[in-house]
Amino acid sequence: MTVIMDYGDLMKKFTVRNEEFICEHCGEKVGELSYSSRDHCPYCLYSKHVDINPGDRSNPCHGMLVPKKIEKFKKTFKIVYKCDKCKEAHKNIIANDDNIDLIIELSKNP
Repeated sequence: MTVIMDYGDLMKKFTVRNEEFICEHCGEKVGELSYSSRDHCPYCLYSKHVDINPGDRSNPCHGMLVPKKIEKFKKTFKIVYKCDKCKEAHKNIIANDDNIDLIIELSKNP
């Protein structure tokens, strides 16, 4: 079965949440992102499994999203995650201030 996403519907499901937080993996204080919503730590690239739709904070899992690899997405790249609790895969677009050394290292993973 093929599922076709309507871009307009997808944007309606995006809740802007650009908040500071302390990374639960590395302990760094993470500031807001100047051009979009921050969804992962730029220092260690970890994220937290808190959303069903971007920014909604309605996922009860709350596991850590572990960065596994990098994949090409349009003119940029996405970090591919696996939740350490529920094992669900998740993807986030890289941010301009992400740790480039970690991105390069992850890009070596198949």
